[in-house]
Amino acid sequence: MNIGYENETEYKREIIKLNKQVKGLLDIFNSMSEPYIRVDEKLRLTYVNDAACSLLETSKNQLVSMKITDFFDAIPLSNQEESGSRKKMDGRERKMIQLHTGALKQIEFVLMGELSEGQQIYRLEDVTLDVSFSKETRMSRQMFLDIFDAAVESIVLFDSSGIIMEVNHAFIHFLGIPKKEIVGKNMMDLISPDYKTYWEESIQSVYAESNFKGEVELMVRDVPHHFTFSISSTVGNELYMSVLGRLTESNLIEKKLETSERIFAELFDQSMDAIIFWNDDGIIFRVNQSACKIFESSREELIGSYIWKYVYSNNHHFVQMMETFERDTQVRGELIYKMPNHQIKLLELTAKKHEGDGYNVTIFRNVSERWLIEKELRDSEKKFRKIFEGTLDGLILWNHEGFTDINEAGQKILEISKDKLLSLSVKGFIKKIPGNAPDVNAHIENVYKHEVYSSIIPITFEDGRVKHIEFLTRKNLYSNLNLSIFRDVSKNLEMQEQIRKSDTLNVVGELAAGIAHEIRNPMTALKGFIQLLEDGVKGDFTTYFHVITSEIKRIETIITEFLVLAKPQALKVFKQDVHTILRETLELLAAQALLENIQFETDFEEEEFTVLCEANQLKQVFINIIKNALEVMPDGGAVRIKTSRYSEKHICISITDQGMGISTEKLKKLGEPFYTTKDRGTGLGLMVSYKIIEEHNGYIEVESEVDKGTCFHIYLPFEY
Repeated sequence: MNIGYENETEYKREIIKLNKQVKGLLDIFNSMSEPYIRVDEKLRLTYVNDAACSLLETSKNQLVSMKITDFFDAIPLSNQEESGSRKKMDGRERKMIQLHTGALKQIEFVLMGELSEGQQIYRLEDVTLDVSFSKETRMSRQMFLDIFDAAVESIVLFDSSGIIMEVNHAFIHFLGIPKKEIVGKNMMDLISPDYKTYWEESIQSVYAESNFKGEVELMVRDVPHHFTFSISSTVGNELYMSVLGRLTESNLIEKKLETSERIFAELFDQSMDAIIFWNDDGIIFRVNQSACKIFESSREELIGSYIWKYVYSNNHHFVQMMETFERDTQVRGELIYKMPNHQIKLLELTAKKHEGDGYNVTIFRNVSERWLIEKELRDSEKKFRKIFEGTLDGLILWNHEGFTDINEAGQKILEISKDKLLSLSVKGFIKKIPGNAPDVNAHIENVYKHEVYSSIIPITFEDGRVKHIEFLTRKNLYSNLNLSIFRDVSKNLEMQEQIRKSDTLNVVGELAAGIAHEIRNPMTALKGFIQLLEDGVKGDFTTYFHVITSEIKRIETIITEFLVLAKPQALKVFKQDVHTILRETLELLAAQALLENIQFETDFEEEEFTVLCEANQLKQVFINIIKNALEVMPDGGAVRIKTSRYSEKHICISITDQGMGISTEKLKKLGEPFYTTKDRGTGLGLMVSYKIIEEHNGYIEVESEVDKGTCFHIYLPFEY
């Protein structure tokens, strides 16, 4: 059959496509985590994945030349079913195989799918550990049961709810009850009422410690019997095993006496307080080690001595204590003692008389050091309190839970009373004014990170005022408390800013004076020669000379205004109407506004606002600010000029544009020399305006919002 060229090409493409699919399937088969093998009808291995190679500990190249029965043949026939080693495997079969390393493994062969083209796939499961574990478990269980029944001591098995599951012969013999009447009962039915709570606590302890030992009382035919016991979890932690040993009456008495004596001896010798036993004659017959240390004597020196001989002075207080002791058979107080080495100590004592037993006991505690420490602490507290309250800086002690103290200076700076502050948590204090949260939280985070941290934080108060407060905080100064030292640096920052601007203005003023002087000299010569040329040149050049003369005069005017920066000007002020000055200014700028498609909107609160001013300078301020407004509105719009009575002493002139606005960072720099937001500006216009208003005893404030516009508020006094 002939295949056309196109059919042959499609055939090759299909072959390539099928080969890719086969390769993809083989890659998936090879990457499976479970072992898989493929065998033919003669049980020859035709393909194995990596997991099967790992299980059989043989390389892939070696396996594909072997039969799976090669692993069976290595095992003697007596250990394998003959039919299983030779015939085809079906379903799920478990086989023992021997690897080339000699290791034996129990493998389950799980048949996967039907026979396809003489090939069969098996999944292998290594169950070696499971088989070994099952065998060991059966052996261990039988050994446990043999020991359980043969044990001399009583053994009980019960579940988590206390139901008895099994008992040994020793326990049945002691109770004298048939086993069928014991199994199924609850252990709590056998426990004495006084020990039920203790038994429950013992069971709980087994959870934490896996074993518990103690003593318990069982009720057998309404007769109590004492046992020592141990409880442990067993049989996969599903059951509990308790081993019981009976205690006789004499055993109990001896045990209690031994325990009491041991406890007393340990407490007596290990006690931090001095304990002295003495008889009715006052003679010491037993002391502990602490008594020897306090009285600066050996045990031999103290025993046999008179207890009251160490009292420093038999004053009225001592006599009163002795009378109380004789009357009440006990006394508590403090006395000054003189030790054999002449050291003076203040001892706190508790004495008790045991008349029938023929002994008395006194417990001493040396409070001299404590008293000195307390005195030092009181003195230290007084010093700290004086410093804390007397310092001019604010001080706050705080931790993550809240505030513990604040001094008087701190209350004034933060404008909050001590009681109110201490009633707030740190988070609650910050939440009062959310605007303070970012800076305050950042400061706290840095304190916990660096242990000592300093920063200046602008704190906003409820009435909108802002104080710049410098905080220096030290983490964990003492008793898990942090100390913050803070001061109001608002005036310092303002002063620094004024000094910086003043220094800049001085430099600019000197520069302006120099530039003006250097320009005026050649300008004077130019003006003179222009006048000579105007008279001597023939022809009609009047227009040109007029333009030149006009521009020279304009330059002289600019130089004159420039000199405002160089030295204070002697203002000639008169009472003038601000509205009149504004109207004249708007008339001058009307043509430019018309070209820019901008309208002026005026809102004058009153008919007339009269102030003391130099009109031309004030007009220059208005021109500078309104021209700036026109230049920032290339797409047209409206400039609003509003006047209002700000207070009894001040007028406010507001000039608002609809430009792009100014960011907060740039807003802070307005009015500084050579700072401008315009591409070709010098920044001197606003600086001159600020200076003119300042010389009129007024001030300028600027508000701006990006993409919405800027508003200049000019405040002028009615009189100054």
